[in-house]
Amino acid sequence: MTRRADPAPSRWAYKVQRLWLTPVFRTGLRTGLPVLVVALVAGIYLGNEQRRADLFAGIEGIKRDFQERPEFMVQMMSVDGANEKTLKAIHELMPANFPLSSFDLNLGELRDKIRGIDAVKDVTLQIRSGGVLQVNVTERIPVALWRGPEGVEVIDAEGVRADKLGTRIERPDLPLIVGEGAKQNVPEALELIAAAAPLKERVRGIVRVSNRRWDLVLDRDQRILLPEDDAIRALERVIALEQAKELLTRDVAVVDMRLADRPTIRMTETAHKELLRVRGVKIED
Repeated sequence: MTRRADPAPSRWAYKVQRLWLTPVFRTGLRTGLPVLVVALVAGIYLGNEQRRADLFAGIEGIKRDFQERPEFMVQMMSVDGANEKTLKAIHELMPANFPLSSFDLNLGELRDKIRGIDAVKDVTLQIRSGGVLQVNVTERIPVALWRGPEGVEVIDAEGVRADKLGTRIERPDLPLIVGEGAKQNVPEALELIAAAAPLKERVRGIVRVSNRRWDLVLDRDQRILLPEDDAIRALERVIALEQAKELLTRDVAVVDMRLADRPTIRMTETAHKELLRVRGVKIED
């Protein structure tokens, strides 16, 4: 009589079947083993220094070839709204000569650098079709000169430096303001200078005194001392006296308007001596 084979699996076959039914084992065998093999092969290949260098050089070459495709190249730069001096400063800030890849241009960093130029109030950058880097500049509008510890500066209406000058005569068209707090009160200074329009040809500058009030300085070293409050009205009174009595045409050194109800006039030294001589007062040297 033939003995029939036992259909039950062997002990080892049973253990293998049970292990295969485990999710962690199946995942490790299907995913982990291929990864392990790839990592092993890569480790063996990259273990050689020369092969590593060749691989990285090849990757860098592919990257550079992609970045230097014609559609990514910037061929030229167009700048609008900048004067010649600002335009030269912008060109000096460019990281390289054209053409260059747009990947080599950090527009945010370049924008911050251009904004650091004194004359630039704001700027926008855009890469246009055709490989043109468009730079639109909004410049600060010079309204006055300010003389401070670092020399003469051109400032805008906000008191922000727009340029630096060697001497005041480089911009004779702009009024000069000096003194403590002058840069923080530019609009007020401009209002006074505008009110002094009838004396425009004689105005040399305006001085902020103790960060409280202003002195208007004319040629011939004449000064008009203005009050802290209602300075424009006081200045208009002086102008009216000049037009009616030619006050500032005389040998007057100072017109003190700090006390509205008691304006004071100080004569020049020469005129004072002449007055004493006319009155017969003996002048001692």
